[in-house]
Amino acid sequence: MSATLPPPLDRPAAGRPHPPAAAPPRGARAPLLQLTLVRAREFYREPEAVFWTFIFPILLASGLGIAFRSRPAEVARVAVVASVPGADSLRAALARDSALHVTLLDDTAAATALRIGRIALAVVPGTAGVEYRYDDAREEARTARLLTDRALQQAAGRRDPVAVRESLVREPGSRYIDFVLPGLLAMNLMGGGIWGLGFAIVDARRKKLLKRLIATPMSRAHFLLSFLLMRLAMMVVEVGVVVAFGVLVFGVPLRGSLLLFAGICTLGTLMFGAVGLLIASRARTLEGASGLMNFVMLPMWVGSGIFFAATNFPDAVQPVVQALPLTALVDAMRANMLEGGNLSAVAGEVGIMTAWLAGCFVLALRLFRWR
Repeated sequence: MSATLPPPLDRPAAGRPHPPAAAPPRGARAPLLQLTLVRAREFYREPEAVFWTFIFPILLASGLGIAFRSRPAEVARVAVVASVPGADSLRAALARDSALHVTLLDDTAAATALRIGRIALAVVPGTAGVEYRYDDAREEARTARLLTDRALQQAAGRRDPVAVRESLVREPGSRYIDFVLPGLLAMNLMGGGIWGLGFAIVDARRKKLLKRLIATPMSRAHFLLSFLLMRLAMMVVEVGVVVAFGVLVFGVPLRGSLLLFAGICTLGTLMFGAVGLLIASRARTLEGASGLMNFVMLPMWVGSGIFFAATNFPDAVQPVVQALPLTALVDAMRANMLEGGNLSAVAGEVGIMTAWLAGCFVLALRLFRWR
């Protein structure tokens, strides 16, 4: 008597329908959203990342804004040698000029003060005029010489042939903090895009976590796009915090369209995110990734005009400097914030950033490896 074998596990018994397939988990229906949330959790669970993204730019802007704040015109310190006749009257004549701080010193004390930089100029009266003693290699000494000579000639009755008048203009936009804040914003977006994304991917590859993701239905594009979307979410917070600090504390102007400014920041964030993805597409170690990131970012730190104008470089290298992605972002931000430039004013910079974004993201998709 033969035994009846059960039906195979992969086929239902005769006359019985297939059991209904289990519904996919809720998160499986939106892999891009879930991957983006994972990226965000990885970020805010790292206190160091939060500090360098939000706190450090504010501290740096505070230091630079205080160090290079607008101050009254500096007073030139000069000394009149008191051991010769006429020193008192000469000192009285110079003291009428508010741009000069005049003291009486004997010959030895004046020479010592000049040597150690306590004064910028020593004035020695004589029968045939005055003698100026100063170091012409010091800028403040040359300025003191011009101010002192002007005060002496006016006291002697000189009249300028051309009448002049002064109109002092002090408006936000010309200070160093106004110049440097857009550079700090752009530098922060570059660092977050390249360091933040690149290290996260390489660290996951090093820990063999990417190999496990190959077996999931997640696509490569979803995985890479999740990093860019996370950076966009972080960009809203970090740009908002730094800009609000600059406007409220230092009065940095925002003369352009806020919508255009938001678009420039968004494009810059996506661009540097794509650069970070490209750098991390093949790197296997943190040391290797760090070397590549420094190799890419160092020329932009130096040449893109963060702390000084990029036009200071020779004309021969200007095409290279202007083609750098950070230069385009910094110039677009300054044109919008300080000059009130519209879209046509930043069209060239927007074109450069778009080209970097498209090229780097396409290359990252082609070159990316899970292992």
